[in-house]
Amino acid sequence: MMSLDTEHWQYLYSTPTCTARFKQHPEDFVVEEQLGFSPTGEGEHQFIWVEKVNANTAFVAEQLAKYCNLPLRAVTYAGRKDKHALTRQWFGIHTPGKADIEFGEWDLPGVKILRQTRHNKKLRTGQAKANHFTICLREVSDTNLLISALEQSKAGVPNYFGEQRFGVAFNAEGQPSKGGNLALAERMVSGEPIRNRNKRNIALSALRSWLFNEVVSARIQVQRFDTIMAGDALMLTGSNSFFICEHPSDEEGRRYQQGDLSPTAPLWGKGDSIPTAEANRFEQKICAEHVAVKDFLASVGMEQERRAIKIWPRDLEWRVEGDKLTVSFALPGGCFATSVLRECVVLLHTS
Repeated sequence: MMSLDTEHWQYLYSTPTCTARFKQHPEDFVVEEQLGFSPTGEGEHQFIWVEKVNANTAFVAEQLAKYCNLPLRAVTYAGRKDKHALTRQWFGIHTPGKADIEFGEWDLPGVKILRQTRHNKKLRTGQAKANHFTICLREVSDTNLLISALEQSKAGVPNYFGEQRFGVAFNAEGQPSKGGNLALAERMVSGEPIRNRNKRNIALSALRSWLFNEVVSARIQVQRFDTIMAGDALMLTGSNSFFICEHPSDEEGRRYQQGDLSPTAPLWGKGDSIPTAEANRFEQKICAEHVAVKDFLASVGMEQERRAIKIWPRDLEWRVEGDKLTVSFALPGGCFATSVLRECVVLLHTS
């Protein structure tokens, strides 16, 4: 059986030496979703603003469907949030022709409905424009060193998929174990059928994300992360739109350094590779080292997509109280706060 490892992915700057205790309490990791639009207040979709503590997004959706006596497909959300955290996000409930749902008897531990309104369109996966994070790091070994690393991260960090995507768990000493989602993906690629649809989708997502991280890490390793290759598919920051840059100029390079756009790496699937020229040859070489993974992703019908290789934390701020540092910033939807922290500090997990 293959072994999909995650420990070897490159750092953009240098391996952090500062350490800090991470997620000692759910309130140490606060996530607030930003849709980028306001519900209209009318329509057949009921939107509810939900605060969750130690609650899985998909599980809450299931419980909402049961409470409302609706099929699960009628309850939607823009994205999954961390379970071991305090998070606030929107859920959409499709109830055409029905009155507002009464949540007076709603009782799910750790979950509160803060607001209820309506909208004229379905809430779809990927619609979150951004997420705002407020993270408390405790027992910081060197706050000055951490502040210096945070300052450096303003210039951008690799847009790696984080440990949550791979199902990484931690023992009592805070040491990571192999990601359960990746282990499931390995079994699937090796021919084991995964009949549970939700588990299969999670495993496919982990597999696709792993290959993306491999390409990003390889660009750092050959020192081509901060430069644009001929034929790169460049994505405009804040959108999923991209264009092929056949002949990189100083203008594209300047826009990349300013965070206006970024080269991309593949979210692998069927069809022809999107970049051309040098960028295409580079990607093909890296992905050819993982033939079983890329062939499997193409065989299940997933389409070729792109994801920016670099992100810039917005509105980055922090405050220090003794050996505790609280940092806050915003990232585009689908990006991981732990990928920013990875460049700055070694996180010591409490469980």
